[in-house]
Amino acid sequence: MSDAPVARRPLVFAIWLIVAGLVGELAAFSLTIEKIDKLINPDAAASCDFSILYQCSANLESWQGSVFGFPNPLIGLICWAAPIVVGVALLAGARFARWFWALFWVGFLFAFGFVCWLISQSIYAQNLHTLCPWCMATWSVTIPSFYAVTLHMLREGVLPISARARHIADRLMVWVPLATFLSYVVILLLAQFELNAIPNLWKTIFG
Repeated sequence: MSDAPVARRPLVFAIWLIVAGLVGELAAFSLTIEKIDKLINPDAAASCDFSILYQCSANLESWQGSVFGFPNPLIGLICWAAPIVVGVALLAGARFARWFWALFWVGFLFAFGFVCWLISQSIYAQNLHTLCPWCMATWSVTIPSFYAVTLHMLREGVLPISARARHIADRLMVWVPLATFLSYVVILLLAQFELNAIPNLWKTIFG
């Protein structure tokens, strides 16, 4: 299967890919169902419409929700299967070529960039100014997955870097949760400054 095998079985990384893929698939499937319901009943509220700020309908009906000419959740339905398959394969001891890891990373680079753009649109675009619950679930797994895949690619020598650089990438892997938390904090602060998101969330939950 591989002309440049990965030297070890990264169990934690593999399990994370499976978990992230399942969360991403759940979010994409739920949004796809909501989109179909909207097409059938345009005036009906989505089940994830909790308030004016926290809702799915505005995002699903916006041009940003179909930026490639079809609903964005369809991208997730297809693409989130990849980390699930890769994670299961790693647990089974599979080894992949360098070109495979490079393509896998490019996929996450696209996902990360796309998510960052969607976050900016949700918070700042005048036709949105909403936070979609299922979209946020997708953001929550895309961000750490990108960090983890990037560091895994570096530590396994997919790129021609020195042994010291590979060692540093390996040591940095334990900091992915902190980097993820800080990323969440940045998003929360942006949403708070622009949308007053925290008090609105409290009001949505507790009335």
